[in-house]
Amino acid sequence: MSDVKECTDCVVSGRRDFLFDSLRAAAAVIAAIGLAPLSAEAMPVLIRSLSSAAKEKSYPIPAADGVQIDKDNEVILARSGKQVYAFALSCPHQNTALKWEAADNRFQCPKHKSRYRPDGTFIEGRATRGMDRYAVKLSGGTIVVDIDKVFQEDLDKAAWQQAVITVP
Repeated sequence: MSDVKECTDCVVSGRRDFLFDSLRAAAAVIAAIGLAPLSAEAMPVLIRSLSSAAKEKSYPIPAADGVQIDKDNEVILARSGKQVYAFALSCPHQNTALKWEAADNRFQCPKHKSRYRPDGTFIEGRATRGMDRYAVKLSGGTIVVDIDKVFQEDLDKAAWQQAVITVP
C-alpha cells in the first residue's frame, strides 16, 4: 500500500484555466504600469475586398481621411482630402510592410525608417522613390484597384501621378 494520500480539497486546473489566469495577470500588469490603449485614429482599419476577381479588387469609397489595409491582397487604400490612392503594402526599398502613423499623418517603414506623405511621395530615409501605386478607377460607389498594374514613381512618373481618384 502507498503512503501517498490523495488530496480531496485541492483544485485541479486545466490548461484553459492556466491561460485565462495568465491573460488576466498580464492585463493587470499592463494596467498597473499605466500603458494606455492606442487611440482609434492611430490604428488603420482592416478591410477586405468586395470582389473576388484575381486582378481587380473593389473597395467602398473611404468616408473620411485615413488609411484602410487589405492584408490579404497587400493593398493600402488611403484618402487624403478628396484624393484616394491605392498603394502596395510593402516599402519600395526592401519590401517591409509599411505602417501608417496617424499622429504624424504619414507612412513609415519600420525597418529602415523611410517616410512618405499620404499621397505616397517619398520624404526621407533609405528608399529612393515614392510608394508603389496601383491603377485605380471609380465605378459607382466603389474604388476598383487593378493589382496587376503597379506603377513605380521612378520608372513611369506620368502613370504614377495619374493613379489617383478624386471623390466628392
